Amino acid sequence: MPQPAAPVADDPEDTFGRSSAGSEFAPLLRTVKGQGLLGPRYAWYARAITGNALALAGAVTGLVLTGDSWWALLLAPPLAVLFARTAFLGHDAGHAQITGNKAVSRLVGLIHGNLLLGLSYSWWNAKHNRHHANPNHVDKDPDVAADVLVFTGGQAGDRTGLRRWLTRNQAWLFFPLTLLEGVALKVHSFTDLRRQSPRERCLEGALLVAHTGAYAALLLATLSPGKALAFAVLHQALFGLHLGLAFAPNHKGMEMPDPRGERWGHLRRQVLTSRNVRGGALTDWFLGGLNYQIEHHLFPSMPRPHLRLAQPLVRAHCRGLGIPYAETGLVDSYRQALRHLHEVGEPLRAE
Repeated sequence: MPQPAAPVADDPEDTFGRSSAGSEFAPLLRTVKGQGLLGPRYAWYARAITGNALALAGAVTGLVLTGDSWWALLLAPPLAVLFARTAFLGHDAGHAQITGNKAVSRLVGLIHGNLLLGLSYSWWNAKHNRHHANPNHVDKDPDVAADVLVFTGGQAGDRTGLRRWLTRNQAWLFFPLTLLEGVALKVHSFTDLRRQSPRERCLEGALLVAHTGAYAALLLATLSPGKALAFAVLHQALFGLHLGLAFAPNHKGMEMPDPRGERWGHLRRQVLTSRNVRGGALTDWFLGGLNYQIEHHLFPSMPRPHLRLAQPLVRAHCRGLGIPYAETGLVDSYRQALRHLHEVGEPLRAE
């Protein structure tokens, strides 16, 4: 998740506080501001952070009390869910949703990212801000860069060897691959230390090492080596799966701007590339509020509990402009994302 900042701007509309008076976004911004939806929710976040910390402490206590038993593995799923809740809070800190104070936001992010998760706050925030500035842009969004998965036919055509096989089958492999995401995030976090300034590297590196040491010490102090390894594998796999389930519906299968095509303003760039997921309180909780992905991308510093309140305003504004507003159920959101991955790999399967 450097310090909290608005997404890097390519034009005046990219940073919503600077929207030009004549833009499609400006009237919506005035309405949202007028209803106080960009204001802080200190009490809500205080309860969320405190509740999450107590739940984490409870899970650790349960692990200690269970002792060297295979029953301890039953604590891995709830701990994975709590790790995801921790990641959501770190994400919110990176967007300055919790507080506008940069130093406090960074502290919250370092605690929830580096210390509690072993995830570099600096690495995540830099990467995520680039994504927010240009979602689904194949040349600018790191989340759609060709890697294990690819998202365009052009990317697929360049694949060879094992990567070509992965692309042919990427729709089937997507969720199994998310089981590795928890470990992959830690590897990226340590690797990114080389990019950071000496001062930042020292602090972030120390917190990452502290997390790794404390995590290993806890498991080895309560479980035999074999059980400790089984717990870590199950816990990290389910943590990665949970993050995959939360992030997969947001942009996969949505519009991908043509680098040589029409230049969209902030409103169209964020709305046309994002998908909302319908659901009640359980969906909101499970997806960490990211199911209001359109509202989140339009107003990245908006506190999470305000996103659902902004949704009717955004939907009505888009309807008035004739801009498609994508919203679907949870299962269908996964179906759409996987269908896109399947279609990208189709030419390779036809060979």
